[in-house]
Amino acid sequence: MKALVYTGSKQSEIRDIDAPSPQDGQCVVEVANCGICGSDMHAWHGHDPRRVPPLVLGHEAVGIVRTGKLTGQRVAINPLMTCGHCNACTSGQEHLCAERELIGMRVPGAFAEQVVISEHNLTILNNNVAFEQAALAEPLACAVHAANFAFGPNMKAPTDLKIAILGGGAIGLLSALYFRLKGVADLWIAETNALRRKTLQNPLKLNAWDPISEPNKVGDADVVLDAVGSGSTRAAASKIAKPGGLIIHIGLQDSEPGLDTRRLTLQEISFIGTYCYTNADFAEAIRLLESAEISGAGWCDIRPLDEGAESFQDIHNGVAAPKLILNISDI
Repeated sequence: MKALVYTGSKQSEIRDIDAPSPQDGQCVVEVANCGICGSDMHAWHGHDPRRVPPLVLGHEAVGIVRTGKLTGQRVAINPLMTCGHCNACTSGQEHLCAERELIGMRVPGAFAEQVVISEHNLTILNNNVAFEQAALAEPLACAVHAANFAFGPNMKAPTDLKIAILGGGAIGLLSALYFRLKGVADLWIAETNALRRKTLQNPLKLNAWDPISEPNKVGDADVVLDAVGSGSTRAAASKIAKPGGLIIHIGLQDSEPGLDTRRLTLQEISFIGTYCYTNADFAEAIRLLESAEISGAGWCDIRPLDEGAESFQDIHNGVAAPKLILNISDI
C-alpha cells in the first residue's frame, strides 16, 4: 500500500509498504483523510526520540472500516491507546494512563492507505459530516480539553473573561473558535506569521495581533492559553496573565526556560499543563463537527497524499494554511 514515510530529520517520501495485519480486537481502517499535527512536525524535525524513522506518522484520521464487526462504517479514529483498566482509565481520565500510546509514535500511523486500531478507538460518524471536517476531531478534542480549564468553578463567567491565545496554528485556532462558541467575546490570538494572521482576521473574524511588533497590544488577560509552548511564549504568558489569572499550557515546542515562577507566586497566577483529551472530550469534538458548530471552512487546506512531503516543507517554511489535511483516498 502507499504511505508517506518519515525517513529522517526533515525528510519524508512516498513508499510502497506492506498492508497492516490486525491483531485480536483490532480492525483495518481504510484512511480517507489525515491531518498533519504539530507533533508530526516535531518528529519530522528530528526532535522526538520516541518516533524513530522510518515510520509512518499521522494520527488525526478518518475513514471506513474494512474488517471486523464495524465493516463498512464511516469512522473517526481516536488515536489514543490506553490500557482500559487502570485508575485513570476507569475514572474518565484515560489521557493520563501510564500505558498511553498514539498511533504514529511507536506503531505505524495513518499517513497510509490503511491503519490498524482497536475497535473501541472508533467513533461512527453520521453521514452529514464530510471526512475533511471530521478529520479535525482529534485536534478539536485537544482544544476542548484545554479550553474547558478556563471555565472552572473559580473562574468568571465566559462572557466576562478576557482570554489571550498564543499561537494561531490549529490548536490555538480551534481553541479560539470553541471559546467564542462558549460566549467569550474579549478574545485575542497572537500569531507572528502574517499569512496565518490574515486567515485569523478574515474570514474567521478573530482579533489577531503580531506579538513581535505589538508586544503590549492586549494588556493583561484572565486566561492565557499557550498553544506554542516555547520559552518565549511562556515568558509572554507570565507577563500577560492578570493577578489571580490562569495560564493553560498545551504547546510542546521546547522545554527552554521562560516561565516567571516568581511572578506566578507573588500574583497567585495558576499554571496548568494539558495533554490530549478524555473520551468525553473526543465525543464532544465529534458532536461539534457533526453539528457544524465548528468547522474547518476557510482555514484548512486539503492536499493529496502525494504532496505530503511538500506539505511538511511548506509548514516548516511558514507558507501553509493553519491546517493541512492529507487526502489519502477518495472513499
